[in-house]
Amino acid sequence: MKGSHKLSDKFDFTIFFSTMLLITIGLLGIFSATNNNPTAQGAFQKQFIMALVALVIFFITYFLPARLYKSLATPSYILSIIILIAVLLMGHTVYGAKSWINLGPIGFQPSEFAKIGFIFMLSYLLTGERRNPNNIKDFLVLMFYSFIPIILILIEPDMGTVIVYLFILIAMLFWSGIDLFYVFVTLSPVVVLFASFFGIAAFLLAMIIVFALLLYFKRNIFINISIVIMNMAGAYLFDYAFQFLKPHQQKRIETFINPTSDPLGAGYNILQAQLAIGSGGIWGKGFLKGNQTQLSFIPKQWTDFIFSVPGEEFGFIGSVLIVLLFTIIFIRLLNIASQINDKFESLVVVGVLTLLLTHFTINIGMNLGVAPVVGIPLPFLSYGGSSLIINMFLLGVALNFYKNRREHT
Repeated sequence: MKGSHKLSDKFDFTIFFSTMLLITIGLLGIFSATNNNPTAQGAFQKQFIMALVALVIFFITYFLPARLYKSLATPSYILSIIILIAVLLMGHTVYGAKSWINLGPIGFQPSEFAKIGFIFMLSYLLTGERRNPNNIKDFLVLMFYSFIPIILILIEPDMGTVIVYLFILIAMLFWSGIDLFYVFVTLSPVVVLFASFFGIAAFLLAMIIVFALLLYFKRNIFINISIVIMNMAGAYLFDYAFQFLKPHQQKRIETFINPTSDPLGAGYNILQAQLAIGSGGIWGKGFLKGNQTQLSFIPKQWTDFIFSVPGEEFGFIGSVLIVLLFTIIFIRLLNIASQINDKFESLVVVGVLTLLLTHFTINIGMNLGVAPVVGIPLPFLSYGGSSLIINMFLLGVALNFYKNRREHT
């Protein structure tokens, strides 16, 4: 019993087994969604192999020395920038975004691998002894490093991944203890821009909130005016920027606001996913017995709309189980971040938590029709080796830090 206690103190079995169960559910979903689809032959086998590879990588990252990861911050960031530039020059276009690099039979998304460098570098910058993020100069340096990969991904363009990076940035700034005013400066243009999607009333409401927060923070008039201009300019430029989006991206935004506006086009996946989940009832129709899934009503359901598979075949119970498993992982990661004495390691865990939480929230929202379809996979469930390997790598790092959480003062 004593030895078991020591083992659990070094390895978070709750996170590990929750993740393994999610991967298993994902494999079952991929098998079901591709079972009668001739265009997806071999997808299950590939994902199964990638799951084994990801598991090996997880344990490698878990057993490596914890101090190694801080030394990897700058090299991993530089490598991230290089591959993000490379994909713009020699990348393969998928769904309107130049976001894939093919190396023979193997393809990968640089933006997925760049998440490692982004989280590590941001953690390093927020813990540098010579830098104070609450100093305006150091804050601007931090923003410079943060927005280089974000802008490169925006050029692809991959709006979904850009949203993930922004949420990681905001969460890590907050966790670092930075002045909330700087979090507000970073977040407010995004909120105002998002509000502008829904018309003038939502935009005005967002601006009223911005004014109220400026009064709360009590900064000088020059700073207040600059922030107001920045927010208004971002919203007014939305219509201009909207014209530069690809037609399918414009349709996604319009469909998010009103999914029924194009039921046979951009809104098709959303409506079919909602139908699949709703038809599952409490207990579901049974494995390999979902009509929407087996008749392939949802194109490439095994990727972004994988959640609708267990939703249809295992019903409300299956959907709740998935949400519960993710919630357990999120709570445990938050606890780990709170327990770690080293600030760099704590920030990395928060970055990992935010990455998984953002993917989870947006993907589930896409499937339920309450978030735009932005090509965000569901961690551990959606088909895709790049995403699975990176998520397992980062979980391995998080559990590595958990194992060594008391070694720092």
